[in-house]
Amino acid sequence: MNIIEIIEKKKNRQELSANEIEYFIKKYTANEIADYQISALLMAIRINGMTDNETFYLTKSMIESGDVIDLSSIDGFKVDKHSTGGVGDKVTLVVTPIIAALGVPVAKFSGKGLGITGGTIDKLESVNGFRTELTSEEFINNVNQYKIAVAGQTANLVPADKKLYALRDVTGTVDSIPLIAASIMSKKIASGADGIVLDVKCGSGAFMKTFEEAKLLADTMSSIGEKLGRKVVAHISDMDNPLGLMVGNKMEVVEAMELLSGNMNNTHEDLYEECVIISSLMYEIATGKSKEESLSTVKEVIENGKALEKFKELITIQGGDVSDIHLKETKYSEEIKAVNSGTIERVNALLIGEVSVALGAGRLTKESTLDYDAGVALVGKNGMQVKQGDVIAKLYSNKEITEDIIKKAEQAFVIKL
Repeated sequence: MNIIEIIEKKKNRQELSANEIEYFIKKYTANEIADYQISALLMAIRINGMTDNETFYLTKSMIESGDVIDLSSIDGFKVDKHSTGGVGDKVTLVVTPIIAALGVPVAKFSGKGLGITGGTIDKLESVNGFRTELTSEEFINNVNQYKIAVAGQTANLVPADKKLYALRDVTGTVDSIPLIAASIMSKKIASGADGIVLDVKCGSGAFMKTFEEAKLLADTMSSIGEKLGRKVVAHISDMDNPLGLMVGNKMEVVEAMELLSGNMNNTHEDLYEECVIISSLMYEIATGKSKEESLSTVKEVIENGKALEKFKELITIQGGDVSDIHLKETKYSEEIKAVNSGTIERVNALLIGEVSVALGAGRLTKESTLDYDAGVALVGKNGMQVKQGDVIAKLYSNKEITEDIIKKAEQAFVIKL
């Protein structure tokens, strides 16, 4: 067996065996196969796809390429969630304290953002003092004592994925459903949770542009999880429009706390509804309660303030300063006004995401420095009636906001008479 034979086989649309997949994952992780050869194989997979068996074996081999986190010393059913990424997606910041406040242990490993997709770790690190690098002992102790911990992924968690993703990013092979599914599920399974809720985004600001693509990805990931002995539930949600009102690291933490405080004037019902759905699914798979009871319980823990208390506790136990969670004045700001009167039909999530990156809220490369206070505050949302000249968004940055950025922000709002 050698890598050339494996490339030829996949090029000719033949199914790879478990041994062949294990071989190239092990050898590539150990730097024994060249990037250009794996690039050829990834392109063959991108063009010809993979069978369900191949995708399962790929995921399993990637899990086995590094550490698998043992959460057995944490009492209870551990539940996790994963979002395929979106603009203004601060759902993790809201749902993890909700679930922990209900007594279900949440052991959450999250990543940093790249491009228009924000990362939970970046958002939490925008809070002064918050630590996302925890020792295994700290992480497990926090979950046992407080029912919650959110940390960055360990260096040796699925190293095969780190290498493959870096290569996919520069070879035009990111948009392959088997490769996406294996990448996500290998990390989720290796992170040790008993149950996983998958929030699959669909629309202009997501990787899956159509419902059909999102459904296929959701079904593929669910099948992998169940074969590996995990309870998995998938939910498909809209990412044609940004989620909530705030797009930007500190701004999204502020909005999350406002929602948990019950202050709906500073957030939007689409974020509330999404958080309630994801939280109830997490609670349902962890406890076996009915959908109706789970929804009711989740809403109650928001309304009685216990979820807000848990959110503040999470910030505090990981070294963060709760008093730092507020909007800060930036060096530059601009108002975006409606170019015509009518109803906002859509706020293009992709364009708003690109604007937030240009303002400094997102990374163009892994080495990019973030401006934690930069971002976009939406005033207008889809379905809202506006008059020409009404303020529909505000831009914030500590670097000069160019005319190109302002134009792109204006173009994001589709206003129909």
